[in-house]
Amino acid sequence: MSKKPTGELTTRLVAMPADCNPAGDIFGGWVLSQMDIAAGICASERAQCRTVTVALDGMHFIRPVKIGDVLCVYTDILSVGHTSIDIHVEAWVQRDRSRNTVKVTEARFRFVALGVDGRPRAVPDD
Repeated sequence: MSKKPTGELTTRLVAMPADCNPAGDIFGGWVLSQMDIAAGICASERAQCRTVTVALDGMHFIRPVKIGDVLCVYTDILSVGHTSIDIHVEAWVQRDRSRNTVKVTEARFRFVALGVDGRPRAVPDD
């Protein structure tokens, strides 16, 4: 497992008590949602238009996220197709008010660019 995040820091936020189960662990769905938001920001910036999530591959949780952890989500564009963008997303946490980070999960997201009519459109060249 890598010791440093891969990609660009896209979002950061604090895990709050409202997002956890009775054991004090943050719900996996909350973490997934934050990763999807970060990937959506990355995809929309690259596509220069609205994008939608169409697939998610290979997510598994490595460590729990706790109340008070700062969730840091990193994104890295893997490939750009005619209408799609594949993005590698990693979620890391800063724990105990330190700069030390721990990787908690990662996944590959696929987005499709949409035109104003809501139909797939070409992703522009860089």
